Amino acid sequence: MRIIPGDPARAMLDDNASEEEVEALREQMGLNDPLIVQFYRYMKDFIRGDWGVSMYNRKPVFENIRNRMEATIMVTLYSTFLSVIFGIPFGIISARNRNSFADYTLTTMSVLGNSIPMFWLGIMCVYLFGVRLQWFPVQGYTPIAEGGLKGCLYSLTMPAAALAFGHIGGLTRYTRSMMLDVMGKDYVRTGRAKGLSENKVYYVHALKNACSPVVTNIGLSIAGMLGGSTITETVFNIPGVGKLAYDSLTRRDYTQEQAIILFVAIIFIFTNILLDIVYKLLDPRIELD
Repeated sequence: MRIIPGDPARAMLDDNASEEEVEALREQMGLNDPLIVQFYRYMKDFIRGDWGVSMYNRKPVFENIRNRMEATIMVTLYSTFLSVIFGIPFGIISARNRNSFADYTLTTMSVLGNSIPMFWLGIMCVYLFGVRLQWFPVQGYTPIAEGGLKGCLYSLTMPAAALAFGHIGGLTRYTRSMMLDVMGKDYVRTGRAKGLSENKVYYVHALKNACSPVVTNIGLSIAGMLGGSTITETVFNIPGVGKLAYDSLTRRDYTQEQAIILFVAIIFIFTNILLDIVYKLLDPRIELD
């Protein structure tokens, strides 16, 4: 953060502020101290549970994150729901019809979903569904307290779909790969030899054992999106954690940006712990040491 060009004191003051006023503010915020001193002071406060205050609005950084969490949580849950209900079935269909037209079509769509830049897809969604067809609002977010759950989800449909598009592609390819790997196992051949239906072989025996790696993919996607889908929230002007991270970066709000990075790191840690527990539930053969 300190290497990035720019001065937080200058960003906080008016462009007409004098150099003396900027220097005084830098001294007040402790930005003139050596970096090692600033780091020591920050870590000392952090260990005590004090994450600091925003250099921009002088509010506690965690309060700013908490105020932005609803939008990020809702768009994350919505996009994850779309990713799961489309990605996993597409992967199963692709695996069941290996080397068929359906397989090639879904694989091509998966590669396309992973290749399209998020900012371009978001802009195209805004132009087509927001400007031309006027099916959804172009930007903004309707809190649950104002529009209820229905109004909230309506305002997030377009950004959630745009965010889910890439995840659907990745989840489809991952599910397909895991299903094809599992279908070659001995217990699958045994199930077929016993006369089990193909649906039971796929959905009861194969899918359950292929789920553990797929759950990893879903869990890490959720953690990443909870940390703030910066591009999506910026394109659609959603006041979430990702938009806060972008705004903090442009304002050189060191304290706020550091808090967001730490917050995302903590989310990833707890997500990995939760995934280990889920592994055990899905596959009793795994031992948690």
